[in-house]
Amino acid sequence: MPSGSSSDAAQQKKDDFLEKIYPHFVELKAQGRELIICGDWNMCHREIDLKNWRANRKNSGFLPHERAWLDKLYDEAGFVDAFRQINTEAVYTWWSNRGQAYANNVGWRLDYHVVTPGLIDSIRDGWVYREERFSDHAPFIMDYDISL
Repeated sequence: MPSGSSSDAAQQKKDDFLEKIYPHFVELKAQGRELIICGDWNMCHREIDLKNWRANRKNSGFLPHERAWLDKLYDEAGFVDAFRQINTEAVYTWWSNRGQAYANNVGWRLDYHVVTPGLIDSIRDGWVYREERFSDHAPFIMDYDISL
């Protein structure tokens, strides 16, 4: 997903993208296919997904309308946050390069696996790989048991 953090124009591009991609996700789901949509969503859904959520309520990635978009994706379109099906802990996948955010685990969970409900029973595990650091994001790994 686009990032909106660099400027008001970037946020507008992100908002426009969200408006356009939502019907596409709905259409894909309506085709009856099982889907795993994963990647850097550049948004946190719930307070648990962001260490300093109070201080970031007015920042891109945790804006009320972004969180409402995710609510709509889950509650109305029927998609599922795969990780939250098996884990209710505060887990982060991105840390600012400023200060000691990574060392102090002051992060955001920006990376998601969003699945169709038919895949819920196939979810086995999910974790963030932090043994090595590759970038400001850590690999977010989900394990599914899917028979083809």
